[in-house]
Amino acid sequence: MPRKNRPVNPKAEDELDSLKEEVAEELHLDDDIEKRGWENMTTREVGKIGGNMVRKMINLAEEEMDKKDGKIKKGKSTGKK
Repeated sequence: MPRKNRPVNPKAEDELDSLKEEVAEELHLDDDIEKRGWENMTTREVGKIGGNMVRKMINLAEEEMDKKDGKIKKGKSTGKK
């Protein structure tokens, strides 16, 4: 089943997929994914992966903000509010 949610920045899609695989490996779910495929993973399993992805992204954002004295670098606007 194709993914419905797309990243705000389409260039980040490959990096997000890599992060998903990295987190799955850290949680020792990579073998299950290889055997059963993503479509047959339980909601609990994919929820663990997604939750840990969010945690890693928040940590990265906090580190970046700390480097910039709490400021967020303004990038190109997505046009969404």
